[in-house]
Amino acid sequence: MPNPIRFGVIGGSGVYQLDALTDIKEVVLDTPFGAPSDAYITGTLHGQRVAFLARHGRGHRISPTRLNQRANIYGFKMLGVEYLIGVSACGSLRERIHPGHIVIPHQLLDRTNGRALSFFDDPAVGTDGLVTHVSVAHPFCDVLSEICAAAVEQAGASVHRGGNFVTIEGPRFSTRAESFAFREWGMDIIGMTTTPEAFLAREAEMSYACMAHVTDYDVWHETEEAVTVDAVIRTLLKNAEVAKNAVANAIGLLVGIGPSQYADAMRDALITSRDTVPAQAIENTRLIVGKYYA
Repeated sequence: MPNPIRFGVIGGSGVYQLDALTDIKEVVLDTPFGAPSDAYITGTLHGQRVAFLARHGRGHRISPTRLNQRANIYGFKMLGVEYLIGVSACGSLRERIHPGHIVIPHQLLDRTNGRALSFFDDPAVGTDGLVTHVSVAHPFCDVLSEICAAAVEQAGASVHRGGNFVTIEGPRFSTRAESFAFREWGMDIIGMTTTPEAFLAREAEMSYACMAHVTDYDVWHETEEAVTVDAVIRTLLKNAEVAKNAVANAIGLLVGIGPSQYADAMRDALITSRDTVPAQAIENTRLIVGKYYA
C-alpha cells in the first residue's frame, strides 16, 4: 500500500491507547477474516508512523477466547506493518519474577484449544486448498525482543530477558494443579493471548515480540492470595504508564531499522502446488502469498 506504516503495537489489558501519538487518525478495516477488535489508531511517534490496536477493544469488550486474532494481524498487514509489539498482561510462575516486572519471553507453549491458529487451509474463510507449514522454532524476533528489553530499561522498569510463556485458553484463571504443572514443565509466565498472535505474525512475515507485564503470582504461590480481577486491575493501572513509555522508547529505537528478518518467512512454508491452489485462497491471503504465487 502507499505510505505503509512499518511499526505496530497491540495493547493488552490496561493499555487501550498510546498517549504519545500525534497526528492521530482512526482507520476501520475489513479483512478477509472478518472485523478486527477495534479501529486502528494511526499516528506519529519519534517521526515514525505507528498503528495501534486495542487487542480486546476499547473498554475491554472481547474475551481472550473470542478474539479474532487473524483479523487483527491481517489488518496490520494491510497497513504495511513489519515490526509488531504485543503488550500483554501475564502471571508469574517464578518467585524471582515479581508483579510489576516485565518479561520479554523467548519461547512459547500453546495450551489453547479451538482457536484459529493459521490463516491458511480454512474453508470457513475461503483459504482451503492452500496448505502451509511455517517455522516457529523461535516464535519471537530476537532483534525486536532486544529492542523491547532496552526500551523497558530506559523506562526505569525491571526487565527479564527471555522466559518460557505458556498461553492458556481462558477466560478463567488456572487451577493450582495446572499452575504447579506449568512450573514443573519449566514455564516462567502465563497468559491468554500470545497464542496464536505470535504464530499469525510469523505467517504474516512480521517481526513480533511480546512485552509481558506481570500482574500477579499465579495461584501456585503459597503466601500470596489467589489471583483476582481486582488485584490484576490494580497492578495493571500501575503498569500502564510504564508500558506506554516503554513502547514509545521502542519506537524510537526502531528508527532507521532495515527490513524484518521474517519478510520471506513463508517462502519455504508453502507446500501446495501452484496449479492446484484455488484462486480464492490466494486472493484472501494475497498480501502474504501473492508474491510466491504470482
